Amino acid sequence: MLRRPSLALLPILLAFAGSTPLDAQQNATTLPGYTASSSAAERAVEAQAIARPSAARARELSRALSAETHVSGTPAQARTRDYVIAQMRAMGLETEVRQYDVFIPHPTSVQLWRVAPRPRQITLAEPAVAGDPTSALAQYLTVNGYSGQGDVTGEVVYVNYGLIEDYAQLDSLGVSVRGKIAVARYGRSFRGIKAREAEKHGAVALLIYSDPQDDGYVRGDVYPNGPMRNRTGVQRGSVMNGAGDPATPGYASKAGAPRLAESRMDIPHIPVVPISYGNAGELLDELRGRDVPQGWQGGLPFRYHAGPGPVRARVRVTDDRATRGTKPIYDTFGIVRGSERPDELVIVGGHRDAWGPGAADNVSGTVSVLEAARAVAEAVKAGHRPKRTILFATWDAEEWGLIGSSEYVEDDSLRLLRGGVAYFNQDVAAQGSRFGGGGSPSMRPALRDVARQVPDPSGKGSVYAEWRRTSAVADTAEPAMGDPGGGSDFAGFYNHLGVPIAEWGFGGAGGVYHSQYDDFAWMSRFGDSSFAYHAAAARIAAAMVLRFANAEILPYDYVEFARTMQRYLPALDRALAAKRWSASSAALRDAIAAMETEAVGFTAARDRVLASGTPAPDRLAAVNAALLGVERALVRPEGLRTRPWYRNLIYVADVDNGYANMVFPSVNEALRANDERLTGTEIADLATRFAGATRALASARAALGEAPSR
Repeated sequence: MLRRPSLALLPILLAFAGSTPLDAQQNATTLPGYTASSSAAERAVEAQAIARPSAARARELSRALSAETHVSGTPAQARTRDYVIAQMRAMGLETEVRQYDVFIPHPTSVQLWRVAPRPRQITLAEPAVAGDPTSALAQYLTVNGYSGQGDVTGEVVYVNYGLIEDYAQLDSLGVSVRGKIAVARYGRSFRGIKAREAEKHGAVALLIYSDPQDDGYVRGDVYPNGPMRNRTGVQRGSVMNGAGDPATPGYASKAGAPRLAESRMDIPHIPVVPISYGNAGELLDELRGRDVPQGWQGGLPFRYHAGPGPVRARVRVTDDRATRGTKPIYDTFGIVRGSERPDELVIVGGHRDAWGPGAADNVSGTVSVLEAARAVAEAVKAGHRPKRTILFATWDAEEWGLIGSSEYVEDDSLRLLRGGVAYFNQDVAAQGSRFGGGGSPSMRPALRDVARQVPDPSGKGSVYAEWRRTSAVADTAEPAMGDPGGGSDFAGFYNHLGVPIAEWGFGGAGGVYHSQYDDFAWMSRFGDSSFAYHAAAARIAAAMVLRFANAEILPYDYVEFARTMQRYLPALDRALAAKRWSASSAALRDAIAAMETEAVGFTAARDRVLASGTPAPDRLAAVNAALLGVERALVRPEGLRTRPWYRNLIYVADVDNGYANMVFPSVNEALRANDERLTGTEIADLATRFAGATRALASARAALGEAPSR
């Protein structure tokens, strides 16, 4: 996982009513988008597919795929490619491998010294742990992906989480990092933002550590006695803030593609090195200078200070960018060709690369994809070929910046814009027992319904029932779902092209994120020891791809989508009121209300038509083509003004945080810039996008033979 916990692992905080009453959803017998007869057949096919994924098989796959550290661009990662392709061929699937040549420099050395007081070199590697044989194998050097090279010495300054506001606080204290080595703790923002801000403020290097307050002994017993990060555990990870190969922004990294010079790439220029909290203590314990605000105090057993002085450090990083900075990466695909609409694509995928053995992140997601593929392959052998094409994808180089999936999306953008029905993401699909999900609001009702059909491994009913129980929501409400801001392989599909997405998984306590200790031994003891939750994630995946691949009319729920959009308007109104501007959200409010009205009308018309039987193929083709245009209408071809690659105007990761989701980003970034004129322009533009989505719904309704709403 690149940036943040998967949508499935977000805390379940709020609940809201769906587009139909809860009891009606639970008691419905006809599936949205299906006739009564095809609905019964689909329920039967899904039930058979749900029964096929195996915990024993998931364990076997996990053990094989997490047997060694497999960083993108290494021979070990190529071995995962071959393993996955062999598995899919054994299932009888058609397969494809796509190669892209991308800029991912690997470190050749990393060293850290405390220069003063009492000089000594600090050991950076994660040591082997008793009872965990994989932890003793070769590991990737403790350098953040896309770190700059250099050999620098300077005074140490503690910068808390390295947020924009943290540097403002340091300024108020009279503390500068210019010419200094900044030490930041992980959390509160994407590590790439920390690198950007450290460099922007003049630091010559950045060291990032996981404070025990955040994922170490303050949270629970540490590995190998518990699941949390121990004093030698290190969180590696990329510090590039974009998506895709930085050498080929916006287009695929194929042979002959023009490539930017390194000096023009949007990557850090200073060394950025992750360290353990044990090593951070070696630098912070004797740091003096200004006292820190109380909120900056972490979990190490001493009082924190900002510095500078008297601690000085030296950081040295070298890599292979001059000799082999560009490396091949490989996306893999298992393909089930659709019987009736082969050009319409339903895709489920997860990334295959990791910073270590990656049992949770993301062997668990790869296992889910493989077991879902096996379930569908068996359905095809039994005579149930889906109407639409299904792709089972494993992506390379996600950890470096969503690269494999982004290159594929850029490579196949025209095909995806024409026929991309849905993308289902599996990132950290199983590292515990607590279910969560999210994605585009149009996909959420289908995910809830599928979760009702899948038994929870706890034996307490369905996944949905256990999700409701652990979320403690009211009887008339639904468990909250996460929004698709960014940070995983759905970004290219949703944030770039507007293909609807969904994501789910089973989370739990853990402190081995991006560590050498994220391995089969940890998973077997503390994550998903039975591997039953790996299988459960795959059961959901199999049913979800079949649900969308077989529907007569694509089962998006644009009533829930519009009502979800309406929930975001009060916050926008409060922000406008606080600035006392003349700009108003009235046009946007009206546009969303019109979309809801049309969505209600379309849903009723769809259900009436399907209740009478299956419409003619040409009518179905016209309806589905119009539906594919609804969320595409909310994509602006020129993208956000701050980040043109991000075109979807509904959700995006916050440009100044990376983890936080921003709703209506074109409008909210204008508000943040304190630009009243631009804010008004962006509100008007977004309203026109919603009007376009409403027109697409009206076209779908007209294709059914009914007049649109007035």
